[in-house]
Amino acid sequence: METVIFGGSFDPIHKGHLEIIEKLTQISDKVIVLPNYLNPLKNGFSAPAELRLKWLKKTINNPKVEISDYEIKQNKPCYTIDTIKYFKQFYDKISFVIGADNLSTLDKWKNIDELKKLVEFIVVTRDNIPIKGYKTININIPISSTEIRNGKFEYVPQQIKQEVINFYKGKK
Repeated sequence: METVIFGGSFDPIHKGHLEIIEKLTQISDKVIVLPNYLNPLKNGFSAPAELRLKWLKKTINNPKVEISDYEIKQNKPCYTIDTIKYFKQFYDKISFVIGADNLSTLDKWKNIDELKKLVEFIVVTRDNIPIKGYKTININIPISSTEIRNGKFEYVPQQIKQEVINFYKGKK
């Protein structure tokens, strides 16, 4: 069974994420969507972890997709290597999804050489960043969660749109 883990902040989830998830379900047996508590390479997040998890659960309804609260339950930043070791207890073959924008910082990830032996990376296209040597997924929705937090709400899934608008407008 091929399992793909798609981790991220999902702050908030948007239609680009949903397109990625849909494409992942076409190439794998199972997709685990894994919102983080806090990315170890970032200083914070806008929406709290539990709210981001709630938005994911309201938005994704696919029997091939599991939404995992594993990293959120750790209540601290989690390194990918540690998360993958946890999931390796349950799945033999794991692929891990990253955006092309993460390629430039991959060498900063904890135990990256060991991680590369444990997973196959799948890289999602972004901002015309060249991708070489990795399985690639092309998406057609050029949006980032940052743009949504800054008011570009048309890319927010309908099921959570009003909640997201209320949350981020209330933060300004």
